[in-house]
Amino acid sequence: MAYLSAVTLLWAFSFSLIGVYLAGQVDSWFSVLMRVALASLVFLPFIKFRGVSKSLIMKLMVVGGLQLGLMYCFYYQSFLLLSVPEVLLFTVFTPIYVTLVYDLLKGRFSAWYLVTAAIAVSGAAIIKFSGVNENFLLGFLVVQGANICFALGQVGYKYIMETETTDLPQRSIFGYFYLGGLCVALVAFALLGNPEKLPTTTTQWSILVYLGVVASGLGYFAWNKGATMVNAGALAVMNNALVPAGLIVNILIWNRDVDLLRLALGGAVIVLSLWFNETWVKNRVENKLQHS
Repeated sequence: MAYLSAVTLLWAFSFSLIGVYLAGQVDSWFSVLMRVALASLVFLPFIKFRGVSKSLIMKLMVVGGLQLGLMYCFYYQSFLLLSVPEVLLFTVFTPIYVTLVYDLLKGRFSAWYLVTAAIAVSGAAIIKFSGVNENFLLGFLVVQGANICFALGQVGYKYIMETETTDLPQRSIFGYFYLGGLCVALVAFALLGNPEKLPTTTTQWSILVYLGVVASGLGYFAWNKGATMVNAGALAVMNNALVPAGLIVNILIWNRDVDLLRLALGGAVIVLSLWFNETWVKNRVENKLQHS
């Protein structure tokens, strides 16, 4: 949980930085390309080219293409349609996708994990249940595309690490994850990018460097490593912890109008879902597996 909690705090700033300083000002496809390219450079010195099976390389590149490349393509477009709080609101469905995908890969259906995720979703929905703008439907669908890609990628990585046999540390093979995302980002920018809308200020370039090197380069490795150390229910819950964290940052720094009572109530429900998972669901599922 320590890895997931640390990255949650780190990523809490990303929503507002993108929404306030990049969306509508810098070409979104270039933003995606820069973020993924810088993240790839961070892990390039650690990558092992020998002793890694082609099968593992391809699997890591596929999940990276989904979780990093394709997810960012959806994610950055959503800020052109929705406000930062609305983007945060529509991410509440990610835990459901995480639970369902993991169960599908394992060939089972753990209903209690789904209950945990549903409680977390209800908490996030309480936080930001308000009117939406005219781009509601399209924005909602775009964010769901990002949510599904994010869920497929992190669960896919967790499943790969559970099923693949390798003595190599994760940092020495995680570079392939970023290279997969880079392939998607390069194609997206080549086909859809606008070279006339590149960053024009030091602030914009600095934010892109921070998002690429820190939020993506270090953040995704820590998040996916953390995902391999917890059960699917806890992973689902931590996905929704991003919602209150992102909203708190948005309130304190950019003074967005948010109902503080709803924020407190929703946050309490999410904490409850995490407690429920860690103290009851986890033990129940593990005991069931031991006796099956």
